[in-house]
Parts: sequence; structure tokens; C-alpha cells
Amino acid sequence: MMTELELQSYLEQEEAVKKRFDKLKQRDVILQVNNLSKKFKTPQGEVTALNNVNFQTHRREFVCIIGASGCGKSTLIRILAGLESPSDGEVLLDGKPVIGPGPDRGMVFQGYTLFPWLTVKKNVMFGLQMQKHSPAVSESEAMQWIDLVGLEKFADAYPHQLSGGMKQRVAIARALANRPRILLMDEPFGALDAQTRAKVQAYLLEIWRNIDITIVFITHDLDEAIYLADRILVLKPHPGEVLEMIEVPVRRPRSPEQFISTEFLATKKRLEELIHPVQEEEENIEDKLNMFRLTKVGDDVEGDIEDIEA
Repeated sequence: MMTELELQSYLEQEEAVKKRFDKLKQRDVILQVNNLSKKFKTPQGEVTALNNVNFQTHRREFVCIIGASGCGKSTLIRILAGLESPSDGEVLLDGKPVIGPGPDRGMVFQGYTLFPWLTVKKNVMFGLQMQKHSPAVSESEAMQWIDLVGLEKFADAYPHQLSGGMKQRVAIARALANRPRILLMDEPFGALDAQTRAKVQAYLLEIWRNIDITIVFITHDLDEAIYLADRILVLKPHPGEVLEMIEVPVRRPRSPEQFISTEFLATKKRLEELIHPVQEEEENIEDKLNMFRLTKVGDDVEGDIEDIEA
């Protein structure tokens, strides 16, 4: 394992990575977020969840959004989806203002949002039928997406017969069946075990490589963000503001072996510095320890330790 002193800077990029980012930046801008703020009224007064957030994503780019609890990640993606309105600023998709939900944006949530009374095929067909496609066209289109996520053998199964990872693959297929311009994902793999999560991540990367889709992906997992993203938007909490947009220096195509590469570790180190500053962490731990010492339970525990040491 490399020591911190041996790690390169996360800003250093191989020539192949530099060329990839140069090409990426020449693509059309799909999503643009300008001076976005969101305020909520509470019994205790007005709370600012997001403050002056600015960023953009390019066609076929994979952007992850990450930050400490309370940074407004989920609020932001709900605004991008049109499920909530900003207090100030704007969201543009292909240059047009986002006002309410629309088929140009697919959404995948952390919870399993499939209709339990419909089969896999019927779940994926649902959006197509809502757009007035014929049953034959809807079924044909749905089967293509079901094949793409590797679930053709389960087309007639019901959600309760599927594992968590399979349910999320169905949710991805259903979101993509409407052929959206952008796929929005709010911690979609957060409830999965590590092994299943790794498999679904690989499926998602394979899907993204093979279709014309831009992805904005919310996660709290640093490894997941680095593994998946072209760029990582880091938000600070209370209120949510942009700390940094990081260009991931890890070469594509990605593989699990890269988790121990110097580029991966350097990027993870930078994310940890931004999200969990050392001084802040030490102060929080000290505060908690002081509170613990003031309780009777703390006194009992300390007494137990002294008895053991004696």
C-alpha cells in the first residue's frame, strides 16, 4: 500500500486521460445549473438547503454528486428531475428550462419503486404505454431494455421474486425505456450489499458505454463515485454549496483492480479532505467524548475499565 507521501496529486492526469477530458469538454452541454438556491420554511425559520450552485454536464458524461450529510444532494437531484422547484436560479436541459417532471429525464431512486402487481416486462412497458405507444411497440421496446440489463429470463417475474440488485436493474431499464436525455440516480445502490452493489455498478457502466445517455448520480460512497464518474461534484453542507468539481484521473474502462491505483487513492484522499476535514473531525470526536464523560454511564464504563486494568 502506498503511503500518503508517495501518492501523486489527484490533479495529475495521464496523457490518455487528458485527451479524454479534452474531447468531453467539446461535446454539447446537456444540463446547465445556474445560481441555483433552495430554501425551506420550517417552524424554527427559513433554512437554506442549497446556495448558489453552478455546474454543467456534457453529452454522455457521467457525473457523481457527493457530500456530507445535509449538503442537499437529494434536494438537488429532485430539482433536476422537476419534482421540486428552486427558490432562485434555473436548471436548463438542452437549453430549455426544467419546469416539472418530463420524459426527457429518467429517475432511479434508492427505494424499490417498481409496481408490485406488474411483471418485469409490464413495469418497463408502463412509461411507453403512458406515451401512447401501441402494446406491440411497447413490448418490443421493453424487451430490448430488459435484455440490455441481463434480465430477459425474468421478463414475466414479479418484483417480489427478484433480488434487490435485479429490482434496481429493472428500475434502470424502466427509466431508460423512455429514451431520456439524462438519467438521474439518487443513491440507487445504497441499500444493496457490497457484492451485489459491485455487480450492478458494472452493469450500469456497461449500459452507459453502449447507449447515448448522460448520467447524474448521487452517492455517499467515495469509492463508488471514483469508480463510476468522469467528474465528481463535491458539496459542502449547511447550506449546500459547491466545494469543487474534480476530474477523476483514473483511466477508462474502469475495473475493480483500479481501487488500489495511485490515481484512485489520490482522488479518494482529496475527497476525504473535502468532506471530512481533519480538524473538524477531531473537534467532533472530542465534543462527543466530553459529553460521554458527563454521563453516569460513562463513569460506570470508566470504572469498569479501571477494575479490569487493576
